[in-house]
Amino acid sequence: MQDLILASSSPRRKELLENLHLSFTISSSEVDESFDPMLAPKDVVMELAERKAKAVFAQNQHAFVIGADTIVVANQQILGKPADEAEAISMLQRLSGQQHDVYTGVSIISKEKCTKFYEKTEVWFWELSDALIQFYVDSGEPLDKAGAYGIQQLGSMLVRKINGDYFSVVGLPISRTIRELKSCGYPLQL
Repeated sequence: MQDLILASSSPRRKELLENLHLSFTISSSEVDESFDPMLAPKDVVMELAERKAKAVFAQNQHAFVIGADTIVVANQQILGKPADEAEAISMLQRLSGQQHDVYTGVSIISKEKCTKFYEKTEVWFWELSDALIQFYVDSGEPLDKAGAYGIQQLGSMLVRKINGDYFSVVGLPISRTIRELKSCGYPLQL
């Protein structure tokens, strides 16, 4: 069986693939994550996911490589990972009581084929008090996450509802990823 490589150091993406009992390795790449601000959010995440996958594939051309990228979009502005606690607080205040979109792009590359796609999920937050925001930021959880929150841990208390793929908000739309992986020729029993 050909190797499967996750081109991401995200513990959340790693856990999602582990839950499926897949054998894979991790090889994250240090790629430039800047992007043209005129690009649509779906194009941003697909471009960044492809950039990550290509960088890892260049060193592992025998493998299937999965790259992924996630962004949060609020009022047509892309929110990446906060630079510090102050920026995390600002992002959470902005999302409080509002609906925003989470885009996750995925790129799968192998010798035979490559594909890329994205999922968009709508997320609604409760009204957040300053005390709750400070408590959450003090936990350290939001500092390595797009939009300054993670839906699967403490951040779950911020979310009122979603419309779309929960796992895409976590960082990898796992059900579609597996189907796309199989269509690219990776041997899966589905």
